[in-house]
Amino acid sequence: MTPPRTDSKTVRVKKGKAQRARFGPWLVGLGAALWGTESAWRIPLNNLFDAQVIVFWEHVLILLMFLPILMPQLGELRKIDATAWGFVLFSGFAGSAVGTIFFTLALKNGNPTVVNVILNIQPIISTLGAFLIFGDRLTPRFFLYAGIAILAGIFLSVEYPTLIGVSFEKAGLNLGTGYALVCALFWGLSTVAGRGVMTRIPLRLAASLRVAVGLFCMTIILLIYGRLNGSALWPVAAQTHAGTAIVLLLLLASISGGIPLLIYFEGLRLTRASTAGYFEMLQTLAAVCITWGFFHATLHWHQVVAAIVLIAAVTMVQRTQASVEDAAR
Repeated sequence: MTPPRTDSKTVRVKKGKAQRARFGPWLVGLGAALWGTESAWRIPLNNLFDAQVIVFWEHVLILLMFLPILMPQLGELRKIDATAWGFVLFSGFAGSAVGTIFFTLALKNGNPTVVNVILNIQPIISTLGAFLIFGDRLTPRFFLYAGIAILAGIFLSVEYPTLIGVSFEKAGLNLGTGYALVCALFWGLSTVAGRGVMTRIPLRLAASLRVAVGLFCMTIILLIYGRLNGSALWPVAAQTHAGTAIVLLLLLASISGGIPLLIYFEGLRLTRASTAGYFEMLQTLAAVCITWGFFHATLHWHQVVAAIVLIAAVTMVQRTQASVEDAAR
């Protein structure tokens, strides 16, 4: 019997898709690693601007970068249904605006290395959010590893654990840890909303709308706090170091903002969610290299152990949930 002929064009298309799929996880990792560089610009910017103002300028510059992507797709806006708009609005508000404000405040008020490592708790929050909103299954081992991750996060946050019984202040707990946990909550829930967006809106349009919504939210926040004026948007410190301020804002918006956002989403389109989770850990690696190596934000030995346990526990959470994903296919 003669085997069926395979069209050469079909073979080339399948081969091209397979090659792109192999690059997908590495694109996710590259995007995450570039996100991890933001501490290099955000920490010195904290000396020039208020946290809300930094996030505002960040959104302005990213939206300007995304205009060539957004403008040709404006006709698609009428096709977006109410549910998709709800996910977009929440993602822009929680992830792009409010979450980023708390991250900036966390870097300003806490140990930047602790802040960046503790943000790895996000997958636990997003997994619980997906369970509540999308009805995703949770494996019994999820609760075991999530509990270990939370305990590790507590020990990571405490600089002197033997003094917890005396007072939280003497134990080394500070506002930075609290801000980091709030940021993890908003970013974790934003990831769930982002999943809802991705199922209904093209990725480039979704990314652009998220930034646009974030800018709108930041404008309202600055208006409420009375900072939508020249003296707050460009304070004396920024005027004194105008060149430094402009360069840092451009680096934050490009290398650590718009560029990784597009790379990450393109990689996510070609990568299973469970696989992407492992490569997202490169964000922590890049962030710790910067905060520890350049800003000398070191950890005590028990914090190093706690950080390793936290990352390992979150990795196991993603691994156990991957088995649910495989069973659902």
